[in-house]
Amino acid sequence: MNAAVESAVADAHRRKWAFVLAATVRVAGDIDVAEECVQDAYARALATWPTAGIPAKPGAWLTTVARRRAIDVARRVSTHGRALPLLVERVTSSVAEGPGPSHVTDDRLRLIFTCCHPALATDAQVALTLRLVGGLSTPEVARAFLVREATMAARITRAKKKIGAARIPYRVPPIEELPARIDAVLNVVHLIYTTGHTAPVGSDLVRPDLVERAHDLARMLWALLPGDAEVASLLALVLLTDARRSARLADDGRLVLLADQDRSRWDHGAIREGAALVREALRGRPPGRFALMAAIAAVHSQSGSWDATDWAEIVGLYDLLLHIWPSPVVALNRAVAVGLADGPAAGLAALDTLATEPLLATYSYLAAARADFLRRLGRAGEARAAYEEALLLSENAVERAFLADRLAQVKS
Repeated sequence: MNAAVESAVADAHRRKWAFVLAATVRVAGDIDVAEECVQDAYARALATWPTAGIPAKPGAWLTTVARRRAIDVARRVSTHGRALPLLVERVTSSVAEGPGPSHVTDDRLRLIFTCCHPALATDAQVALTLRLVGGLSTPEVARAFLVREATMAARITRAKKKIGAARIPYRVPPIEELPARIDAVLNVVHLIYTTGHTAPVGSDLVRPDLVERAHDLARMLWALLPGDAEVASLLALVLLTDARRSARLADDGRLVLLADQDRSRWDHGAIREGAALVREALRGRPPGRFALMAAIAAVHSQSGSWDATDWAEIVGLYDLLLHIWPSPVVALNRAVAVGLADGPAAGLAALDTLATEPLLATYSYLAAARADFLRRLGRAGEARAAYEEALLLSENAVERAFLADRLAQVKS
């Protein structure tokens, strides 16, 4: 196999999959048929490009081949009368186009909103987004969320059937629905990113495949909806947070906390881009959830050192975030910031107000944060107990190794 062709096809899969699939769905009228046609197109590229040459516009070539294949299939097996009736509407139909914003015509956006429709459960939204928009295979999606391939295949199949049963339209929502619906899309992309940023379980701290998919999706959304402040803010959040990735692990694979990271290893180009997006997002209407989260990340990323971090500003930003998004995890992060701004005793007091929060009962970071403040206060016995609790609750090997080291230090 020609190495250049393999590389070109792989690059087209990563960059153009969503575009090719979304365009093909409109012709096929059926998500499953469209997927098969797109897969055939990529297979044909591997077979024909070595002799015919790599086209100047691989995405356009793949789209043409996939759409022609979809038309052939439709003619032979009459797919348009079955499966997903709401996708049957032709390109000229007002249902297919939808009464959404007139400047939004990209098929990828239609595909994203279909995947993230509120009629679908969150886990189904994530699975479909990774499978259809991200281009991951079903086994890859299953590995991403640590379930059996058969389980994930059934989940994806059920979600596709729900699209048909609920008559979920393949379109951008009407303008009056867009603010509520875009939040579901951003939630899915953010969940993909956070799962990759710190893997909940396993031997690796980071899942680069999920981080990169989330980054690609966030950048795609920003390109499609450049005027949406929360879309820009999500991209900024991903850029600013992931900019620190190369400094999060020492050469021996051990976790390095933000306080101890070598900031020269951060991606300062990504930080500049992210900070500019945050500034732009904060100029308009009152900031949304992702704008405030990105602003917090910007304070961290633009601080010259740990000691120079403006913790009072971070606490203030968390106060604003809690006001518009009262989340136990946000309250936990605010409590940690309070401890870093006003001392470990203040931080511990803020954490202890969350002790009865049901959603944090099995959250290892609450126990780990308490352990750190107790250690700093010289309350060794209580710190050991908190570290042991955090170890019991953590399932990531890198984080467990860090907690075990801290526990040993407290014991010594």
